[in-house]
Amino acid sequence: MKKINPVKEAKRWKNELKQAKREDEKWINRAKKIVRRYRDDRTASQVSKRYNILWSNIQTMLPALYGKTPRAQVERRWKDKDPVSRTAATILERALQYEVDHNADYDHAIKSAVLDRLLPGRGVAWVRFETKSVETVGESIEVSDDAENEDGMSGSSIDMYGEQPEINVETTPVDYVYWEDFRCTPARTWEEVTWCARRVYMAKEEVIERFGEEFKDITLTHEPLGLDEMKKAGASEADMENMRKAEIWEIWDKSSECVYWVAEGEDKLLDHKYDPYGLDGFWPIPRPLFATQTTDTLVPVPDYALYQDQADEIDKLTNRISMLIEAVKVVGVYDASQAGIQRMLTEGFDNQLIPVDSWAAFSEKGGIKGTIDFMPLDQVLQALQSCYNSREAAKQVVYDVTGLSDIIRGSSVASETATAQQIKGQYASMRLKRMQMDVAQFASELLRIKAQMMCDLYSPQNLIEMSGIMGTDDAVYAEQAIQLMKSEPVRSFRIEVASDSLVEMDEAQEKQSRTEFMTAFGVTLRDALPIVQQVPEMAPLIGEVLTFVVRTFKGGRQLENALEGTIEKMNAPKEPQGPSPVEQFKAQQALQLEQVKQQAETERQAYKAQLESETKLEIARMQTEAQAKPVNQFTVDSGGKLDNIAETITNAAMQNGAGIAEAVNNLGQVAAVLVGAVDEMKRPKRRVLERDSITGKAIAAVEVTD
Repeated sequence: MKKINPVKEAKRWKNELKQAKREDEKWINRAKKIVRRYRDDRTASQVSKRYNILWSNIQTMLPALYGKTPRAQVERRWKDKDPVSRTAATILERALQYEVDHNADYDHAIKSAVLDRLLPGRGVAWVRFETKSVETVGESIEVSDDAENEDGMSGSSIDMYGEQPEINVETTPVDYVYWEDFRCTPARTWEEVTWCARRVYMAKEEVIERFGEEFKDITLTHEPLGLDEMKKAGASEADMENMRKAEIWEIWDKSSECVYWVAEGEDKLLDHKYDPYGLDGFWPIPRPLFATQTTDTLVPVPDYALYQDQADEIDKLTNRISMLIEAVKVVGVYDASQAGIQRMLTEGFDNQLIPVDSWAAFSEKGGIKGTIDFMPLDQVLQALQSCYNSREAAKQVVYDVTGLSDIIRGSSVASETATAQQIKGQYASMRLKRMQMDVAQFASELLRIKAQMMCDLYSPQNLIEMSGIMGTDDAVYAEQAIQLMKSEPVRSFRIEVASDSLVEMDEAQEKQSRTEFMTAFGVTLRDALPIVQQVPEMAPLIGEVLTFVVRTFKGGRQLENALEGTIEKMNAPKEPQGPSPVEQFKAQQALQLEQVKQQAETERQAYKAQLESETKLEIARMQTEAQAKPVNQFTVDSGGKLDNIAETITNAAMQNGAGIAEAVNNLGQVAAVLVGAVDEMKRPKRRVLERDSITGKAIAAVEVTD
């Protein structure tokens, strides 16, 4: 930091301020006249009638550009799954909205700046940081302003989880800057401006408290209006001295990143500080609201200057209409010798006759028609109607210049079709859209500056309390979110105030937006549920789709946390659970089939053993009977038959999807085959000789069943 010479710097900045004033002097004089015209301030000599179309236009434009206090909206730059970033955005948004709702300075500053934009042509608002210490004394609370340190910041901070004997209440007020109290570098565009300044009026006590006893004799150059009248009325010098104030210029120089304080009538700087707030753009103000501009100068052209000739024409026609109206009255002449005529006009008579002297002479003159004549009013009324028509034509020219169609002014013609009115409304919206966007950008920049001051200068405890985040589901991320805000201030967020939120909107539009959200979310959810039921593996993808839909809507953030929690539960590993009813039925069926298989195997083994035993006994008996007789040898492959039977039983039992009834039926059929085989073996048998058909000789002994 270079060493500053207070006397040299004060002289330099006074010259800069004078040059800037010369640049704006012509515009300032014109702006003063426009403001007086808007207020309809007249001198004693101005007795003509006027039609204040300027006031009418401003009252129409003001609610179209700024209808209500905007709501702060903080969004993540990237709308991905990041609970810490989402919590930080929620904390900052709630803290901003808390200050907007509880302090009227933000709304007042924007409203006044918009009015200055419409009248003189330039609106300015200024953000500053201040702290107040709150100490508990017994049952009362004392509040005092803390003096700023060398860096322009509060010297104390509050630990997030620590204890403090006192509480520092931190705020970022938004000050409205009167259009004549603002100066900046004479430049062609705002990007070329290197310094900007505002004038602040301070009493002597305020100067001493802010800049020290060194300036207790500061020159009080500002005298409020009406001070001369007070002096003439006999006010004391002490009373008038208390009303005088010092003119302090607060100058922010971006080139040196330093702030200077200069007073009118003082030869040296009151104070200077290097970059008090550390803002990204250095200046604590957004780009001012400018009226019509060209690229060769920043000096604006007020809107009224573009149609002031038509406004003067309307005033002349209005004054002429007033005089013609005065002429529209019954005026005439009468014969002075006929006193009755005068009495007829000046006295009220009901069903009475007025006597006339010398009736013959009165009749010769034509009676009443011959003795009285009225001023013709048809020419006056015709001129009056022409003046009215001319004034309406002049007003229409003004509306064409300003873009204030009858739709915006709330008037319409019954003969116009709906299509014609729609075209007019669209055309008017196109004319107003640019100004609405400028006001929206102005309000957004003020919130961005406030947000960065909050991130850099507010204590964590203050942010936590202002946002009330500890009462939400995101409380677990609060500490990490505060660390994110302190390490990466507003650069990590995108703060936006939509232009349509600055215009009065009826409840139907709000309901419509919520209905659109519910429709989109409901349709997505309805189409997704059948997919998840059929293919559970698609659940994570469907969850991301729903989150994508919710993040698209401005009000979706309130549901985002709950939706993300639901998706996490869906994707979490499932704990082992008992078998389902279907699985239990399958297991029971398999057990019953296994039991049938075991029972069939037991019966097979029993039949096999019985058949083998009976076969052995029969073979022994037949061998004894035959002995020396030649017989045909045969074998009973009972083991083979039984093996086939067993295989049949096993295959029947093992068939997939076969029911218990089918297995039992197969078992019955196998048992019938076994019983038939045993019966055949038990029937009586005898041997007979088999002879050759040609020779008749015995060939073999054959066993037959009786």
